[in-house]
Amino acid sequence: MIDIKFLREEPEKVRQNIRNKFQDSKLPLVDEVIELDGQRRKTQQAADDLRQQRNSISKQIGGLMAKGQKEEAEELKKQVTKFSDELAALEAEQTRLEEEVTKRMMIIPNIIDPSVPIGKDDSCNVELEKFGEPVVPDFEIPYHTDIMEKLHGIDLDAARRVAGNGFYYLIGDIARLHSACISYARDFMIDRGFTYVVPPFMIRSNVVTGVMSFAEMDAMMYKIEGEDLYLIGTSEHSMIGRYIDTIVGEDTLPHTLTSYSPCFRKEKGAHGIEERGVYRIHQFEKQEMIVISKPEESMIWYDKLWKNTVDLFRSMDIPVRTLECCSGDLADLKVKSCDVEAWSPRQKKYFEVGSCSNLGDAQARRLGIRVAGADGRKYFAHTLNNTVVAPPRMLIALLENNLNEDGSVRVPEVLRPYMGGKALITP
Repeated sequence: MIDIKFLREEPEKVRQNIRNKFQDSKLPLVDEVIELDGQRRKTQQAADDLRQQRNSISKQIGGLMAKGQKEEAEELKKQVTKFSDELAALEAEQTRLEEEVTKRMMIIPNIIDPSVPIGKDDSCNVELEKFGEPVVPDFEIPYHTDIMEKLHGIDLDAARRVAGNGFYYLIGDIARLHSACISYARDFMIDRGFTYVVPPFMIRSNVVTGVMSFAEMDAMMYKIEGEDLYLIGTSEHSMIGRYIDTIVGEDTLPHTLTSYSPCFRKEKGAHGIEERGVYRIHQFEKQEMIVISKPEESMIWYDKLWKNTVDLFRSMDIPVRTLECCSGDLADLKVKSCDVEAWSPRQKKYFEVGSCSNLGDAQARRLGIRVAGADGRKYFAHTLNNTVVAPPRMLIALLENNLNEDGSVRVPEVLRPYMGGKALITP
């Protein structure tokens, strides 16, 4: 959510930002907010004036009563009662107008960074840099679930019977490899100075609307029936929610955290060959990184975060690239975002394994996360998040890039301590 003061003073910049995101249907919201906000401020001024008059008359009543002028005091009390009724009506109208303004402000997209490329959808995303040399072996690489099945590492049929499509059983060495990826990612981030956290896996609706847009919530979140609770789609949600309505000391920033959680997503609209198997699923586990920072340091941390993911994948000798998200591909709360994509020898192209985002003060403004400056000034923090690793997508990249012609899979050296020293998984 952007600052309403900025919208009042720079409405055309807000409109241009909406155009840059190809969301022209939201343009009328700017004028609606300006109109409603003007009404709200007039109503607030009228209410303040009425309070002042009421307080002044109340003091007069006290003086008249002290002088024994009860009749005059009773007349003034009638005025006070009348003012109180009018004030109650004004306060109710003010509340209504504030709610209407907030409803629209929650839909207007955040102001994107000037460096973000302008484009309508993900086809306009821009490759930034490649890391490692992509290799295509001289033997055919099967689909990832076929590799897992030959290693007796997955049971999709049983999962469908138990929970439906979009779920899986991981078994044996594949399950162990999955856990090894998570454990290695945890320790990798701890070694880089991040504090490890295991957060709640459910959050309340006020946290949900604080961390994401309504459209994202509808597409992603599972609600617990009969309760004000949602299953998290990523640990970022509960990690940022931890700071709701808090004031953080400036001298304690940045807060650098790495969190583990299961993740639950509806994944509406998933389809196609690359959506089957374990690529796009309703339940998975993830290691995440989250930063709460000063505004002037958030872009520095943005670059550090995506580099952490690149370094982690390269430590397993998996080629990756970074892809900058264009304006039309950015979620409404994001200022800037890039994807980290791993090389798929089977597809002979890269595919997404993580996403790094700078959300500016949008989440902080929605959730009331403020910083107490050394000079006594209070301002909104900036929030950032990035995927460290999200198995089982990580498994797809790992299996394809380490598959041998005989069907065995090499275990990257950094994962072997988490696999009991095993260097090879064999059929």
